[in-house]
Amino acid sequence: MRYSNVCIEALSHVIPTKIVSSEMIEKWLKPVYERLHLPEGRLELMTGIRERRFWEDNTLPSDVSARAGQLVLEKARMLADQIDCLLHCSVSRDFVEPATSTSVHRKLGLPAHALNFDISNACLGVLSGMIIMANMIELNQIKSGLIVAGENSKPLVATTVKNLVEDTTLTRRDVKPQFASLTIGSAACAVLLTHRSISSSGHRLLGGAHFSDTRFNHLCQGDADTGMTGGSTPHMATDSEQLLIHGIEVASETWRRTKGELHWDDDTPDVICTHQVGRAHSKLMYENLGLDPEKGFSTFEFLGNCGSASLPVTASMAADEGRLKPGDNLAMLGIGSGINCTMLGVEWHG
Repeated sequence: MRYSNVCIEALSHVIPTKIVSSEMIEKWLKPVYERLHLPEGRLELMTGIRERRFWEDNTLPSDVSARAGQLVLEKARMLADQIDCLLHCSVSRDFVEPATSTSVHRKLGLPAHALNFDISNACLGVLSGMIIMANMIELNQIKSGLIVAGENSKPLVATTVKNLVEDTTLTRRDVKPQFASLTIGSAACAVLLTHRSISSSGHRLLGGAHFSDTRFNHLCQGDADTGMTGGSTPHMATDSEQLLIHGIEVASETWRRTKGELHWDDDTPDVICTHQVGRAHSKLMYENLGLDPEKGFSTFEFLGNCGSASLPVTASMAADEGRLKPGDNLAMLGIGSGINCTMLGVEWHG
């Protein structure tokens, strides 16, 4: 896919102030660690994640998505009534019906003519939303569109800890599929796309590629959809080792296709932001894709895996911290359970 008229007008992120360290989670799991003779420090050692963050109790995904949306509008100096479309793209939602986008639409005071709906694609949700929004802009159906996501990790982490502690029959083998659920963190993000003709930033979304291998959609699966509020009790099982192996295979093919589509090579990106899973995933991805890890900007160490918000939050932080400079090429490398992979290229301007 290639775009000629789509710009990233602004990026924004909101992260919680409540920090939950890996050490703290292991204290909650002390009965399990003692019974199964698991070494302390295992969680951080295996993942490289020292902490993640939780929202305050009773925080809805739409609350933080709207906060990120308001922030991105302020950064871009745009008014709510200039938005033609809103997509809510996180795994976490207020409820199954109606779309959580309706809550964000109301909280931001967007115009009635603004199309709004939810997109669900695991950790690729925001990138999938960017593609759909970019297509509408390229077709001149809209001039500007807002993509938001608000991930709430506390229900999943809390439920996982509770289940592990209460089920005294679990073995080390039984615990393993629950381990990835303990790495999840909370965050919110917003991406504002505009038609090139009205863009002030000039950050061009060049396009990219997608590739999938759905033979492996069983490697990471959550339970029935119940939203992600304080009363939710979600459960997720992950075969982390196989997901890593096959995920990198899918990512390698996606990167090959992306380079061909954008006429890039391995040295073209100046800054690389990936979906933030952990240390092992990051190291293997850079090695297999032939990319320089020094160009990478990471957040998993202090945010954990923030689902669909992970990659855009990382890119937003890179921009805010001055890592992205005029003339840089930004590679946004997203991968999610399914296995789905999307990679996008951005030409960054001053």
